[in-house]
Amino acid sequence: MEIITFTNQFNNNVGESEVVVDSSEALAIEALSKRFAEELKKAKRAHLACGEVLLPTDLTTALAKDVHAMAETELCGLKGCTIYINFESGDDNRRLSVINCDPSTPSTFELYLTLKQSINGWNNFLPQFLKKMTRGGTVMISSEYDLQKKKLYRSYDD
Repeated sequence: MEIITFTNQFNNNVGESEVVVDSSEALAIEALSKRFAEELKKAKRAHLACGEVLLPTDLTTALAKDVHAMAETELCGLKGCTIYINFESGDDNRRLSVINCDPSTPSTFELYLTLKQSINGWNNFLPQFLKKMTRGGTVMISSEYDLQKKKLYRSYDD
């Protein structure tokens, strides 16, 4: 176990806080965060057909923490997880990627992550012809997302 100290930068009345994090948990979250970033880079050209994808600062870390929290109560934990990443833009909803966390472990549950396009970005004010001229377009992803879980088994509690 390691102790991570962080400072609350939004409320100056609150000092430093300590959070106890298992180092293996922190490593899993970091690896999953990097995996989300890699998958979004791959999807940029293949599915989004744009020059760049802009993400909120800690979106991949927040996603990784939420996924890890949902996996804690599962039979095989994160190893038994398959993540389907979708992108919602207006009426269009498309699959960007599928992440099988551990290919050697059968999936015990699925997570459906839906990322949403930001409608409050600066590029909404540009005329359409300028958007097409700027590096193949820019897609801005919102900090809001939907994460749903589907179990692939039944337990005695259900």
